[in-house]
Amino acid sequence: MTRTRASAKQAGSTFERQIADHLAKVIDDRIDRRVKTGAKDRGDIGGLRHMGGRIVIEAKNYGGRLLPGPWIGEAEIERGNDDALAGIVIAKRRGTTKPGDQYVLMTVNDLTALLTGERTEDA
Repeated sequence: MTRTRASAKQAGSTFERQIADHLAKVIDDRIDRRVKTGAKDRGDIGGLRHMGGRIVIEAKNYGGRLLPGPWIGEAEIERGNDDALAGIVIAKRRGTTKPGDQYVLMTVNDLTALLTGERTEDA
């Protein structure tokens, strides 16, 4: 069965809800899906913080193959829109629906921001 635009949007919404609900349960009950805001999008899931900084989450339930470059680029734009500490991508892992088993993609700059609580960029 081929994926239509409508079925892809539904799969994405369902995946976002599953991830948001899981994170709210295991981390902080203020974590939830965000309202779409167009060009100034601030990520799919909000309310996650670490060391006082906001974390932007871009959720991807994709129909084909992993596209880390474009997805990380999208998370970075949204991180900037939200003035967040880090932007991460949570991508659907084929073969499992358990939220805790999904992939997390990020840059080393985002990893170091999470570990230190400060945003620095490579020189």
